[in-house]
Parts: sequence; C-alpha cells; structure tokens
Amino acid sequence: MNLSYWEKESFFKNIDIAIIGSGIVGLCTAIELKNKFPRKRIVIFERGFLPSGASTKNAGFACFGSVSEILKDLEQFTKNEVFSLIEKRWKGLNKLKSLLSDEELGYENVGGYEIFSDENEFQKCVKYLPILNEKCKEIIGENAYKIVDEEIKKLGFKNVDHLIFNRFEGVVNTGKMMKNLIEKARKLDIEIINGIEVNGILQKENFVEISLSGGHNFVVNQVVITTNAFAKQLLPNLNIVPGRGQVIVTKPIENLKIKGAFHLDSGYFYFRNINDRILLGGGRNMDFKAEETTEFGSTELVQKELKRLLSEVILPNQNYEIDYGWSGIMAFGNSQLPIIQQVSENIYCAVKCQGMGVALGALVGEEVANLVENFI
Repeated sequence: MNLSYWEKESFFKNIDIAIIGSGIVGLCTAIELKNKFPRKRIVIFERGFLPSGASTKNAGFACFGSVSEILKDLEQFTKNEVFSLIEKRWKGLNKLKSLLSDEELGYENVGGYEIFSDENEFQKCVKYLPILNEKCKEIIGENAYKIVDEEIKKLGFKNVDHLIFNRFEGVVNTGKMMKNLIEKARKLDIEIINGIEVNGILQKENFVEISLSGGHNFVVNQVVITTNAFAKQLLPNLNIVPGRGQVIVTKPIENLKIKGAFHLDSGYFYFRNINDRILLGGGRNMDFKAEETTEFGSTELVQKELKRLLSEVILPNQNYEIDYGWSGIMAFGNSQLPIIQQVSENIYCAVKCQGMGVALGALVGEEVANLVENFI
C-alpha cells in the first residue's frame, strides 16, 4: 500500500529524533529528550498496537535482586558490575517515581521475600548477608535484608523452610504505569505511531534513512533504538540474547493471605498477589536454549512447573483456576550492565535490561538521552 501525500507530509517529514520502540526505555528516552529539546519533533515508532516486548507483559516487580540471584551473578560477573547494577536499579526506581506518582504507577512498598527450601542454598546466602547489607548501606543508607522465618506459617506456604526479606522492594501496576507514561509523553507533544514496523536503518552522511515494512523510506536527524531483545533485527552485531518469561495468573482466590513480591530459585521464579489473584512467572532456567527466543508462547515443561509450584508451595490445599497466561521477551548478555551507546554518527541504542526493565528503564532512558545531547 502506497503512502499518500498527506501521510508523508504529516507523519514522516521533518522528524528531528525518531525512537524505535515504545516500551519503558523508549518512552522515558523520549520524555528526557523532549525536556532537553522542547522545540524538536520527537516521534516514537512502535510495531505493535501496544509495546510489543516486555513492558506491558512484565510481572510488575520494583526490585533490585534477591540474595541468591546476586550470588549467582557474582559467579558470572565482576563485583563492580553486580553492585553497579544494584545501584542502577535503585536509582532507576527513584527516577521512575520522579516521572510518575505512586498512584500513577500503582506502586506499593510491600517488600520482597526470597523463599528457600534448600538448606545449603540458604546457608550460603546467610553467610553473605553481612557483606550484602554493607553494600546496600552504601547505596540506600540502610540494611536491606533480614531473615523472617516466622512469617512462613502466616503466609500459608508449604515445603518452605526459610524466608529472607527486603523491605525496600515493591510492586507496580504494569498497565497503569505504561498507560500513564504514554499519556505523559503525549502531553509533552511527543508523537507515538503504533502498528508500524521498522525494517532497517541506514546511516547517511549526516542523517539516517529509515525503512518501513511495505517499502516506505523516510529520513530523520537522529535515531534511538530501544527495542531491547528485538534490537538485533536492526543492529545484528549487538551482544544480546533473548529470554522468554512465561506468566500465569489465577482467578480470584478468597481470603488470599499472600502480600509482597516473592522470588525463589535464584530469582528464576517469581510471584505476587494482584487483586486477590496469584501472578506466577519465570522458569526459563528449566531450558535456557528453548527460552532464548523472540517468539511469544509457552511450553509444557515450564507450565507444568508453574502449576506444581502453585499446588505444592504457594497455594497448598487450596483450589485455584488459571485465568490468564502470556509471555514476555527480555534481553540478556555477557555483561550485567545495559547497552547504552552511540552506534554511528546519528544512531544510538539503549537496550538489554537483564530482565529488570521496571527498575532500570527510566535511568537507561535518562542516560541515553544525555548521550544524544552531547552530539546534537
């Protein structure tokens, strides 16, 4: 289908900055740049009718890492990377809360719990607690983690021996957060065009040519790619591995006692209460290769484990029914830190939030906006 004269003139001409992807990072980048350059025309291009990767599909955890997850990270990455990322998550959450109110975010400071049924794993974490709390003191100003085994019975869990609590973690209402970020962007006169897929970008002498599906091309002054796990479609040399997260949500459960953000198995599984339902997700560690995909969907292996955890750990001796199921696509790599870089003279990217887009997204948007500012 050919674009009309009106479409070309009104939608695709005289664009100063194009942002590819309308997720948390894309919206926050646009907001930061508009505040810096109020007269510039900023347009966000999104292939879905809603953000298509993980921003509207995440579990809504405002967290910065469970103890066993941090220990596992320390086995693969340097201390500097791991603790730098924790600090970025904390700063990112505060940045997000400066953009939107707690009401607009649906933010609740319910605290985060890590569940243990393996005594050896728990003892490893206990030994590391003093060091981790000392690091948290440097970042937050207070200790973050403590053992709260006495709460196991109150929460109604079974086959759980220990709990470690972090009172600085919270949850957000993902839908409210994204809806209000979009509204904030539009109030700043940032344009968002949905249902349009960018097939390619090409650096020219001092501008960028963008190719759309259908063979339509147009030019812009600057481009920022914020499509996270999907960024390799435009920048194939990026060191990014996709990671699919599968999620299920029960129907409402009467007298549900569980309140908080819960993690188990080094953060690979997570659950919370949303409107008296249990949202439970994760499981990519059961088959990393199968879940290294940009295809949405579910697998019998992971779904079976999610339902087992519901029946044997989270809701023992309770009836429940599954009401919703979906998946989101995250991005990982061989570094713990996000990729924020200038790719060429007029092309930038801000991607790879390591499954922590809620915590990192606003800060990543701010950092790439600062980078773009240096070259405009």
